[in-house]
Amino acid sequence: MVLSPGMNPLSEVRAKWGWFVALGVVLLVFGGIAAANLFIATVASVYYVGMLMIVGGAVHLAHAFQVKAWRETIAWALSALLYLAAGVLAFVNPILTSAVLTLLMAAALLVAGLFRIFAAFRVRPESGWGWLLAGGIVTALAGIVFFLGWPVNSLWLLGLFLAFDLAMQGWALIAFGLALRK
Repeated sequence: MVLSPGMNPLSEVRAKWGWFVALGVVLLVFGGIAAANLFIATVASVYYVGMLMIVGGAVHLAHAFQVKAWRETIAWALSALLYLAAGVLAFVNPILTSAVLTLLMAAALLVAGLFRIFAAFRVRPESGWGWLLAGGIVTALAGIVFFLGWPVNSLWLLGLFLAFDLAMQGWALIAFGLALRK
């Protein structure tokens, strides 16, 4: 699309405000459904990750045979087989996979929180550094709480994250669409 000097690039987006609101409502409904069935939402999340791993492993395996040197082909093929095995495991045993993913998520939150706390102290003379510190503390505490509740929380925690994300995206799109309307 070519923009003329007097043309507003957001005018087309503003004209579609209703689509943003409609998509937001759909995501909000899906978030409610996921929240009402946290275990099923967790399994759906695990299946989604598993499918991505299988597709990634298949592409990785195809790539392995494009490598000309035999030693590198073996290394790439073994890496692809690990991806495929992890993806298949997600479908064969979604409970175990959700436990592993929850444990990894707890570790990631704890490490990210500690890094944010460290970063906050590094910028301490600047105004607003306390917000960075607070965010880091909350993230680290979430990681600790997830560790303390593991493995029992792995049956519902991924589903809760999915439900929360769907609901937040839904509300954000509704608010954005309504703001475009004005």
